[in-house]
Amino acid sequence: MKVDMHIHTIYSGDSTGKPSGIIKAAARRGLDGVAVTDHNTTKGWKEMLAEGRKRGISVILGEEVNVEFEGRVVGEVLGYFMNEEVKRGEVHEVLDAIAGQGALVALPHPFCFWRGMKMDVEEIIDKVQAVEVFNSGVYFNYHNRKALMFARKHKLAEIGGSDAHTEQEVGNAYTYAEADGIKKFRDAILKRKTNAEGKLTSHALRFISKLLGSR
Repeated sequence: MKVDMHIHTIYSGDSTGKPSGIIKAAARRGLDGVAVTDHNTTKGWKEMLAEGRKRGISVILGEEVNVEFEGRVVGEVLGYFMNEEVKRGEVHEVLDAIAGQGALVALPHPFCFWRGMKMDVEEIIDKVQAVEVFNSGVYFNYHNRKALMFARKHKLAEIGGSDAHTEQEVGNAYTYAEADGIKKFRDAILKRKTNAEGKLTSHALRFISKLLGSR
């Protein structure tokens, strides 16, 4: 399966991607599934699931949650295979809330100079199952390579996602696993039998994405 593990819809507040358009783009680009990971909300889940069923695209329910450490916002974490929304808050409380519903935790773009974790990630690594080792939205591929080295050092699953905020970005990166169906795909993540593939989104498209998303 090929699954873009990091996609934002209009419900994120900074994305122009409509669920119907995202699913159509996923189908055009040969993806088998997508993960909806809006910022601090699950409002897009129902619509994404409905659109996915129409076109045979699997949808992983997720969320990108802002986390705090020692009283300040230090970054974000990704939850996957969730069944309820998790509120932003202290990093350990957020991670425990994700784990408490049987979901998986991943670190998105952990070493990006402006969106990465502003804390020592070693302090939370025992609560993490995967690392986003390819994010199409970083400006320098060095940050992806650093994430890859980190994942391998700590024996964590390697995942990839476009971090799409427009429909045009969907599928620029994805996670591949020899899996037939979402359940086996989830198992592949837990067994660390996944690969991240993709390309960086052009700076021009990223600029347009940010401009449109800020409106």
